[in-house]
Amino acid sequence: MTNPTKATAEADTLGTADTIAPADNVSAPVFRGLSPGQLMWRRFMRDRTGIVSAAIVLFFIVVAICAPLISMIYGKDPITTYGQDTPGLLTDSGLPTGPNGGMSGDFWFGLEPGLGRDVFMQLVYGIRTSLLIAFATSLLTTVLGVALGIASGYLGGKTDYFIGRVIDILMSFPSQIFLIATMPVVISLLVSPEEKQPDWLPFVAVTIVLSLLGWMGLARILRATTLSLREREFIEAAKVTGASPFRIIFRELLPNLWTPILVQSTLSLPAFVTAEAGLSYLGVGVNEPTPDWGRMIAAAAGYLRTDITFLLFPGLAMVLFVLAFNLLGDSVRDAFDPKTKR
Repeated sequence: MTNPTKATAEADTLGTADTIAPADNVSAPVFRGLSPGQLMWRRFMRDRTGIVSAAIVLFFIVVAICAPLISMIYGKDPITTYGQDTPGLLTDSGLPTGPNGGMSGDFWFGLEPGLGRDVFMQLVYGIRTSLLIAFATSLLTTVLGVALGIASGYLGGKTDYFIGRVIDILMSFPSQIFLIATMPVVISLLVSPEEKQPDWLPFVAVTIVLSLLGWMGLARILRATTLSLREREFIEAAKVTGASPFRIIFRELLPNLWTPILVQSTLSLPAFVTAEAGLSYLGVGVNEPTPDWGRMIAAAAGYLRTDITFLLFPGLAMVLFVLAFNLLGDSVRDAFDPKTKR
């Protein structure tokens, strides 16, 4: 005998029940199946951690998009040196005169030591810098990882061997040292050392450098998945019908690879935010006067004994964003595959 509670739970998971009156006037429940996307969305909406993380990530994205509007309402920008332009805001040593880093009604998060810029606007525009580079890098590494991973797994042979050796070589380099050493090379290739560096150069250079070491993980995952899929019956049937490799990859393989692509891309984005901040912290990333979290943390590190407020806001913002995005990636992975365990 079927347990009614169990039957109700199965109906909620697998479909929706509609009551339709047949010709004999006898009501009978008819179950309407849900698509995989609808099932994934239902599982995700039941995950409170995923919902809270998504709300935090969405908040950061909205702040980054609306940074010019926030600057207009707030009445300040991230570049103006308010402490130097207005007497009495900074001491002779360059520290804010007010307590807690100079926090007040005019400067909500205080003033930056030395230059006297507004910390709140530096933080808001720093979100734009980090997210712009992280999203661009995630997009580029996803394209490279998908193309090379599927090609390696489906074509096999010498192609698989060559791509595999390239991945092994790149993954053998110490990532941080390789990133630091590559930045000057990429900058010199884009712009001649005699020319003035344009404003877009740091963004493009950091994106290229991070992409060089960011695509191998996704490529390896897709290679392994493609190796198992290419032996399946539907691939053999497509080959028998005379489908070209191009059609098989895009019409048969790629639709079955969206789950690892989406999950891996979601998990890699906070790693790129951290890597970009690390490069700026070491002085080889985004240059002045572009606001950046990593450079804010590097500048605040010299004032830890004086006032920890300068490090508090950029540090908390980075920790909160990276943690929320990692938890969101875990929730997305669990929603796509409920058998996985964190």
